[in-house]
Amino acid sequence: MRRALAALLVTLMSAPPGRPADRPAGPMGAMRSVVYARHGMVAAAHPLAVQIGVDVLKKGGNAVDAAIAVNAALGLMEPMSCGMGGDLFAIVWDAKTQRLYGLNASGRAPRALTADKVKPAADGTIPESSPFSWSVPGAVDGWFALHDRFGRTPMADLLAPTIRAAREGEAVPEVIASLWDRGARLFKDKPGYAATYMPGGRPPREGEIFRNPDLAKAYEAIATGGRDAFYKGAIAKDLVAFSKRNGGFFAEEDFAADKPDWVDPMSTDYRGVRVFELPPNGQGLSALELLNVLETFDLKAMGRDSTAFWHTFVEAKKLVFEDRARFVADPGFVKTPVEWLLAKDYARQRAALIDRSRAAERIEAGHPPLAAGDTTYLAVADGEGNMVSLIQSNYAGFGSGYVAEGWGFALQNRGALFNLQPGLPNSLLPGKRPFHTIIPAFAMKDGKPWLAFGVMGGDMQPQGHAQVIVNIVDFGMNIQEAGDAPRFYHTGSSEPTGTLMTTGGILHLESGVPAEVRRDLVRLGHHVAETVGTFGGYQAVMRDPVTGVLAGATESRKDGCAMGY
Repeated sequence: MRRALAALLVTLMSAPPGRPADRPAGPMGAMRSVVYARHGMVAAAHPLAVQIGVDVLKKGGNAVDAAIAVNAALGLMEPMSCGMGGDLFAIVWDAKTQRLYGLNASGRAPRALTADKVKPAADGTIPESSPFSWSVPGAVDGWFALHDRFGRTPMADLLAPTIRAAREGEAVPEVIASLWDRGARLFKDKPGYAATYMPGGRPPREGEIFRNPDLAKAYEAIATGGRDAFYKGAIAKDLVAFSKRNGGFFAEEDFAADKPDWVDPMSTDYRGVRVFELPPNGQGLSALELLNVLETFDLKAMGRDSTAFWHTFVEAKKLVFEDRARFVADPGFVKTPVEWLLAKDYARQRAALIDRSRAAERIEAGHPPLAAGDTTYLAVADGEGNMVSLIQSNYAGFGSGYVAEGWGFALQNRGALFNLQPGLPNSLLPGKRPFHTIIPAFAMKDGKPWLAFGVMGGDMQPQGHAQVIVNIVDFGMNIQEAGDAPRFYHTGSSEPTGTLMTTGGILHLESGVPAEVRRDLVRLGHHVAETVGTFGGYQAVMRDPVTGVLAGATESRKDGCAMGY
């Protein structure tokens, strides 16, 4: 089951059968044009959700209002990727205070759950589709934290379009229909799944109408009762009762005590562009460290179609991900040496380990000088200068596959990323946040807000963030070209769950990578997979710092779009 769920998580990042994953050649491989507008821009993974966000902006809402409305709509329209049962992270540029804010709205393990109570999978990890993988959903708290601080449109108005859509139904697009079908094969027998997500006994097909009146009821509850309707009211009580019936460990106190944290984004300078990520428990640190290592090489001189470029990038990723497995965890329990990991001197030390003539099969994490005690992404900007980079996820497709009766959403399985071995940074402990893969990103240029972007898809995310920035900064691509250009996805590095890299991992390459580069990478010792897809889902909004004109780009591998006004 764990292997099947891992395959599904990879599938959620890939093109469905019949939809080519190749990047058709524009000037630099772009499949779509950049969208431009003056007053607002939304980029997300479903066109109807994008339209809802644009409507919010047109009615006087700001970027945060629109982001909440879009995310709520995606919980209905892209339910395998996100929803009320998952977690949320966001980076917000606030034009009024001229500051960047970070929000960590990820939930914690139940206080009654300890490692000795878990029945591990065959590989010693937490089974992904089990009650042991549940952590408290943080998304709703995230919506209200964002709204309380920055929003100005009433929450009921932001949720109203999705409540109506949930009752009346919306047509299911191509990519989402394909992923829905695959998720149903895994989860059709899980409690509550079929009743919500398989109307008529099967998942909805492309172009068919899907309704979710239970989700409409849940949104109505929080629209009138606020966050307490979820964390202290009927929803929490029903989730606890559902947990008890199915072998889970949730208690009402776990929900009542949940709260998101405002955090300071961390950053690094990459060739004059300041790139921001959120601090642990997420893996944004890895994207910044990867950029630091890459900055020590002249990638532009190598050329994007050279073996040296792809080899260097992949080897840098391997180095960074060993540090990720060793150091990234809940800062409330473990002190991650962030400053040391982001130091330029450390990046040079790690870069020196790259053998330009051979792919590494085993790598160790760095040693600090002092011992240290499926997803959806959206970007929004408004005409006032506010920008939002927001990511929200159930982790695997449809999370754990368990759906509490009467509320219309699946419970996430983020807790499967805990390590069951004691005494490690990411070891399972009661009330602890698990390691997180979902990471929003932001970039500033010349001290001004410039780019809100993200690349959804598990451990593809830091790899994707770095590839997008390199495409823009080193190779001069526009934001659509930067997302459509061929990518690599390397798997098999050591993981925070405790699995170790022993054979160098597997390198997945999109078919736009030249055949001679593929051949040469194999000669260097890379294990190149003959696969299609698995390369993430990208959205971006850019603001011209001089004119204020907004540019939007969206993932050509997904159903979504960018739209402005």
